[in-house]
Amino acid sequence: MNFQSSLIAEHLSNYRLAILNSCLRFGRAALPQHCALCSDAATDVSLCAQCYAELPWLPAHHCAQCALPTSTGNVCGACLSHPPRFDSITAAFIYAWPIAPLLQQYKYAGNLALAQTFAQALHAKIARDVDLIIPMPLAPARLAERGFNQALEIARIVSRNKNTPLAATACRRVRESAPQAMLPWKERARNVRGAFVCDIDLHGARVAMVDDVMTTGATLNELARSLRKAGAVEVHGWVVARTDKPA
Repeated sequence: MNFQSSLIAEHLSNYRLAILNSCLRFGRAALPQHCALCSDAATDVSLCAQCYAELPWLPAHHCAQCALPTSTGNVCGACLSHPPRFDSITAAFIYAWPIAPLLQQYKYAGNLALAQTFAQALHAKIARDVDLIIPMPLAPARLAERGFNQALEIARIVSRNKNTPLAATACRRVRESAPQAMLPWKERARNVRGAFVCDIDLHGARVAMVDDVMTTGATLNELARSLRKAGAVEVHGWVVARTDKPA
């Protein structure tokens, strides 16, 4: 199946979800909103204007390929010595307070309203166009446990805001592995090796992968490998937050 025909199937399968999401947006608009950080009146991104402005935004000086904060803004040594399979990473924030607890609240406590916050911030940072957006696949067992794919919910909103097609089921996670957050940094690449399969033909396509947090980049790099194998000519990562170097 090529990526154009996949989009038709994706559109049909997402019709019911679109109706449900519209109902949720209507409900949020009809009720008073409070900032998730200070409890003042909030906008549609679940934060007041001041708290939103004071979030730990990614600094202007960062690696042009992996978005790691640097002092000069040049490509970092790690990307020069071991070039990743993705072309670039766009991130909105540094993974620090209060983004870290907000993402945990979203991811593990099911505060889905925060997806709008993260998607709006990410959308504001994206400077390139792509042909297709693919969310990071979640392992079936983890999806059943959590009840939603945090990357997919953010990707839906970014897709709508950018008017770019979303292929929610183009890729699958085919191998269960330990959560990356539980492993030392050096073991993460091996942990996700061979974890993903792309089921559509991406020949000639420019693709963006969407995820919530990038730490070592091992998971995004492995997904990018699958997208390249399927024919993608450009692969970019769009993430809510990028971790800084370990202390």
